[in-house]
Amino acid sequence: QVQLVESGGGLVQAGGSLRLSCAASGRTFIPYTSWFRQAPGKGREFVAAIVWSGGITYYADSVKGRFTISRDNAKNTVYLQMNSLKSEDTAVYYCAARGGLEYSAHPQDYNYWGQGTQVTVSS
Repeated sequence: QVQLVESGGGLVQAGGSLRLSCAASGRTFIPYTSWFRQAPGKGREFVAAIVWSGGITYYADSVKGRFTISRDNAKNTVYLQMNSLKSEDTAVYYCAARGGLEYSAHPQDYNYWGQGTQVTVSS
């Protein structure tokens, strides 16, 4: 089993920055860790992913150039640095992890989820 705990959400003005953290415990070597987000009344949306081995990253077009996903293997933690935040980035952000042989942007392919952390961007 894998436990994921997110932190770092909050209220920020448009143009500001936040850094989210996702701490993993239990069986910590999971090949793919991703961030998803869900705004009120909308489905869960892929944001970014990172491969633990090699550090390859993937981003949704909506956040490319503004968000950066990274990992600290020693701390079993994945980060999401969010810069130039916009009101449309307001959502609950979830950390998720999956095994397998390839990356996926589909939430149904992920086995493990955190509880989520709220990010609110005021305009």
